[in-house]
Amino acid sequence: MDAIKTDNLTKRFGDLIAVDSLDLTVAQGELFGLVGSDGAGKTTIMRMLTGIMDPSSGSAHVVGRHTVREAGTIKEEIGYMSQRFGLYPDLTVAENIHFYADIYGLPRKGREERIDRLLSFSSLAPFKKRQAGNLSGGMKQKLGLACALIHTPQVLFLDEPTNGVDPVSRREFWRILHQLLKEGATIFVATAYLDEADRCNRVGLIHKGKLLACDRPDRLRGLMRGSILEIHADDARKTVRLLRERIPGASVGQFGDRLHLVTDDIDTGTVLVTGIMKEAGRELRGIRRIEPSLEDVFVSVLGNEKPSS
Repeated sequence: MDAIKTDNLTKRFGDLIAVDSLDLTVAQGELFGLVGSDGAGKTTIMRMLTGIMDPSSGSAHVVGRHTVREAGTIKEEIGYMSQRFGLYPDLTVAENIHFYADIYGLPRKGREERIDRLLSFSSLAPFKKRQAGNLSGGMKQKLGLACALIHTPQVLFLDEPTNGVDPVSRREFWRILHQLLKEGATIFVATAYLDEADRCNRVGLIHKGKLLACDRPDRLRGLMRGSILEIHADDARKTVRLLRERIPGASVGQFGDRLHLVTDDIDTGTVLVTGIMKEAGRELRGIRRIEPSLEDVFVSVLGNEKPSS
């Protein structure tokens, strides 16, 4: 049995189609990543899957249960961590977890052992008496995760859980998620960070409510048309403008102080860029072929989408 299955799942808000005929399956024990920019439909999908919001048409099943007809039962078997998870700043770490344990009706017997395990698991044990409002951003996210796990859910839904969190805390958060996978959990995570998608078993690329592609990260890279030239120049922003002006229609993206240029032929592209930079009197610090990132793939897939009429 699939942990999650949708059939033509659609959500409309007036004339806006927020989720467009989504067909998706997530296997038990899988870490699935839903990747898209803000407004792509990630949160709307998650709210429908967790029974918070009804679809306009189509259907979804989570742990074999219908998300509309059996919404109450589903909520007992899933954990959901929204973008603004409801922690209480005046309560301590331990008090917040106890509060969620009460919400889920956990019996007092064995509860302390469960909480102690979650505190240890999330590295929050030394801070259990600290008020949640005094925690760092990364620690708040780990506390939110601990609260979502208190009732041992079969499926865990995480809506951009590391948004705004520092890189070290992001890595720690993902380490915890992979520990959960080893224990048999199914995790459905929405993220705008494409580097995080590489940590997932499978990834769905979503744009304007429509699923553009869905596969393992390594297979998604096969959707990339052309090769990637990484260009290191003295002024990345000016170089992006220069290359876009001189190579009309070219896909040129900025990644920090480096540029990625999509080219059909590496040698031809290298000669072209080198000539443009020399003619413009700009310093070319380095140019080489690299493997495409998922961000490159996403940009490529979006570029191949036909504009709606």
